[in-house]
Amino acid sequence: MLREGLLLSGAGIAAGALIAFAASGVLRSLLYDVSARDPIVFAGAALGLAAVALAGYLIPAARASRVEPVVALRSE
Repeated sequence: MLREGLLLSGAGIAAGALIAFAASGVLRSLLYDVSARDPIVFAGAALGLAAVALAGYLIPAARASRVEPVVALRSE
């Protein structure tokens, strides 16, 4: 479950980074003392989104792993 979620998040982050890189030319005139295609900013944003996605998938997965499967099946 965790792997599937991270693959989906990775695909979304990669697609978003490509779109942002392509659209950065439009914002070039609005930026002051910063390059529109700064690799540090792109990497930081991607790492931040990946960390949030990891926490979003890891916390529920950890909670679910503490439940006994038999107890969960009997409650339904």
